[in-house]
Amino acid sequence: MENNNEKFFQKVSELLEKGRKNVKTAVNLSMVYTYFEIGRMIFEEEQNGEQRASYGKYLMNELSEYLTAQFGKGFSVTNLKQMRQFYVVYSGDKISQTVSDQFSNLPTVSTGRKFFLSWSHYLKLMRISNMEERHFYEIEAAKNDWSLSELNRQFDSALYERLALSTEKENVYRLAQKGQIIEKPSDAIKDPYILEFLGLDELPQYSETELETRIIDHLQEFLLELGKGFTFVGRQVRFTYDEEHFMVDLVFYNRLLRCFVLFDLKIGKLKHQDIGQMQMYVNYYDRKVKLPEENPTIGIILCRDKNNAVVEMTLPEDNSQIFASKYETVLPSKEELQKLLKEQTVGGEQS
Repeated sequence: MENNNEKFFQKVSELLEKGRKNVKTAVNLSMVYTYFEIGRMIFEEEQNGEQRASYGKYLMNELSEYLTAQFGKGFSVTNLKQMRQFYVVYSGDKISQTVSDQFSNLPTVSTGRKFFLSWSHYLKLMRISNMEERHFYEIEAAKNDWSLSELNRQFDSALYERLALSTEKENVYRLAQKGQIIEKPSDAIKDPYILEFLGLDELPQYSETELETRIIDHLQEFLLELGKGFTFVGRQVRFTYDEEHFMVDLVFYNRLLRCFVLFDLKIGKLKHQDIGQMQMYVNYYDRKVKLPEENPTIGIILCRDKNNAVVEMTLPEDNSQIFASKYETVLPSKEELQKLLKEQTVGGEQS
């Protein structure tokens, strides 16, 4: 009887939590739409009074005092300027219709634009000057339900630049239109992976076992870094072949690609023997573990350093299963990644 009551109480509790979350989301979105319209009204009023000297400053000060008297805190001159900037940034900014269609229940503002995130999210996004990059983070935050702290983390780790550098040049623009789309194995790969959340030193003064343990201890953050569709299967997954025992460091499954994803961790420079070992792991999973309806296994060697020439020479030209990616234990320089991306998009070779 107590167990049945407990299950019933849990269901009621979950329903309340969902309802509160929906209310909170509705309030946050209503605030965003309202602030956009306030920003529009301020902008248009300033344009009408632009002949008068210092009219904009006067308008902001007077409006701030009036709204504060009427509604209390939240309408400082700084906040009103942010609302005006919000309108300026997004008034002529069109986001992919495909993304808007996924949120068909949301209204549109006078310009035909929809908003999907909280005001705090848009305060962050407004500071991104590159429109394509801004679109990408807005789409990913909406699709993946990123909190503000997760949005900040993904931006600080230069996710946009890393994905853009890891994809074909002609597909970079698609990131700004649809976000990250997982259709083939290479779409799920990042290079480098940023693991600053592990709290490890920049110099590899740790063992591969410690690296693996830190990843397991921070599995939620690692899954977010891996990206869409990944679920954890196990660590040090053992298999036996021809009376020899082997251990795969980390095994995941990607629901979008419908395949196993194996990780081998290397704290030093990648060697061609490491690639051969991963090839054997992948072959075993393809022949002994995966189901007929599942797709071929992916192997990712996560290493501290690599020589691209060695990787290219070791792997077959039509390789679509084995990947070698570097990992960093500190946040990268966005400026350096942006420079590499600019070189790539104007015709430089892919890094």
